[in-house]
Amino acid sequence: MIAVIQRVSEASVTIEGQIKGKIGLGFLILLGITHTDTLEDLEWLARKIVGMRIFGDAEGKMNLDLKAVSGNILLISQFTLHANTKKGNRPSFIEAARPEVAIPLYEKMIQQLSQELGQPIQTGEFGADMKVALLNDGPVTIVIDSKNRM
Repeated sequence: MIAVIQRVSEASVTIEGQIKGKIGLGFLILLGITHTDTLEDLEWLARKIVGMRIFGDAEGKMNLDLKAVSGNILLISQFTLHANTKKGNRPSFIEAARPEVAIPLYEKMIQQLSQELGQPIQTGEFGADMKVALLNDGPVTIVIDSKNRM
């Protein structure tokens, strides 16, 4: 699994003209699921995300996590994170998990992040054409790959 974490002051996702999810301070997470991802990858990644200390403390140092700042999460599925661009100019998405694998893992990630954070999170809709808006704070953007833990 690949997660692109963006520290935001606010973020929202709109589907067919209607806001589906909206947060203030927190993380906008773009999640890419591949066919080799497991529940172990998911659980590790959820813990890692919620524990990320990338909010400023009283001295302005990145030292606080989501819970410390009462932040929230907006989770968006994004299969294009697994694009292969080695050949030509048209990306291949063969590494992205098919819906029958990805949807249950995406739904489990929603549950796992909510559990780790101690509150419900906001989401997009798997497979939908979504418009994502954000105000990146910093900007701070971090990429975590569950297959690259060491």
